[in-house]
Amino acid sequence: NQSENSNSPSHHHGSAHPVFKAFISGSLSGTCSTLLFQPLDLVKTRLQTANSNLQPGSARVGMVSVLLGVVRKENLLGLWKGMSPSFARTIPGVGIYFSTYFSLKQHFVPEGAPPGPLQAVLLGGGARTVAGVIMLPITLIKTRFECGRYSYVSVVGALRSVCRTEGPGALFSGLMATLFRDVPFSGIYVMFYSQAKAALPREITSSSSAPLANFGCGIVAGVMASLLTQPADVIKTHVQVNKQMKTLEAVKYIYMHYGPQGFLRGAVPRALRRTMMVAMAWTVYEQMMAGFGLRS
Repeated sequence: NQSENSNSPSHHHGSAHPVFKAFISGSLSGTCSTLLFQPLDLVKTRLQTANSNLQPGSARVGMVSVLLGVVRKENLLGLWKGMSPSFARTIPGVGIYFSTYFSLKQHFVPEGAPPGPLQAVLLGGGARTVAGVIMLPITLIKTRFECGRYSYVSVVGALRSVCRTEGPGALFSGLMATLFRDVPFSGIYVMFYSQAKAALPREITSSSSAPLANFGCGIVAGVMASLLTQPADVIKTHVQVNKQMKTLEAVKYIYMHYGPQGFLRGAVPRALRRTMMVAMAWTVYEQMMAGFGLRS
């Protein structure tokens, strides 16, 4: 029976549930991309929280000067500060994201068909909402580790400290700003990505250069999604770094101190990192799922 065999790759790969395989594939892809691109995330957070009291006409703080400043003060490994919360967030977070995405896709998209634009937005957004809410406390700790203003020693210690001094609710500060950033990012990304992949000629998708082509589609989708959601990212960073600051206050603060262009601060390192990370994560995920004999 053809359909029975195609639906049950467990003949060759043990009897793990497909959703669990999606979780494993996602976690591994998240590990690779986090290690490589953490320095860009650190630079982005520092750029967004850099002092705003520069005199008019003084040199703007740029990506390269922040990078060199970190290396000078904290040595080269300083660029990987916030690594433990990044791992604590990315490894389960990307796993949750891809397993949710896989489950939703199995339920709502006919087998073998690529998702339509609206379906892609809903799949990406839905998966990101689930992962974003579950992982928010770790995201908060990660942002604080990277900004350099807090002297936390470990992820667990930081979580305890926040609960003790600010109350457990503080672990979810920036929830709205995070969802406003991540849900549209993921929806826009999956839409552009699935449309770009569907447009690829058959001879490319079935050749050995398919992973490279997928990576290219991921880069295009990532740049578009990053730029469209950059303002929400700046707002989220301010809400999470400054205790007691609410989303609307953050909007006012950024506008008053930095002007309209303040909402695009850190756009270059974020676009670089998000784009490369997401493109790499999807490429690794799809290769691993194919290795498991599953359609991603």
